[in-house]
Amino acid sequence: MTAYMEEALLLAKQAAQEGEVPVGAVVVKDGRIIGRGRNGRERKNDVSSHAELEAIRDAARTIGDWRLSGCDLYVTLEPCAMCCGAILHARLSRVVFGAYDATAGAVVSKAQLLSGTLAPAPQVIGGLCKAKSEALLQAFFAARRKKAENPLDKQVEKSI
Repeated sequence: MTAYMEEALLLAKQAAQEGEVPVGAVVVKDGRIIGRGRNGRERKNDVSSHAELEAIRDAARTIGDWRLSGCDLYVTLEPCAMCCGAILHARLSRVVFGAYDATAGAVVSKAQLLSGTLAPAPQVIGGLCKAKSEALLQAFFAARRKKAENPLDKQVEKSI
């Protein structure tokens, strides 16, 4: 399981390098990665371009079916409500995530949308590679805050 989360972490790092919130995801079927995704909201100007949705779309293209029964999703951050809806509709069998999301997490933190009340529930495992996932997110947001606080940046923006 850790190897799949490590792949998701690599995708999250790519997202960060592109200025995106560093979240990565992979979909696994029969021990093989069939879908990969990373956040792309800024790059694509698409609110739905979350890592989970990108990985689900990629997996569906790979197998030629939107039904992902028997597939597992590995994602570096607890999915939000939108992603939980897609997870349920895609019929994923298991969701494994790294960091918990106290702000928008809809698996356990803010809501429990994968609990089985809306649709058959996937198995859920939280906290795999949690420290690495959290460290990546914390470093990204710390750098973003530091850049926003730099007075030189403000002067440059005013002169443009």
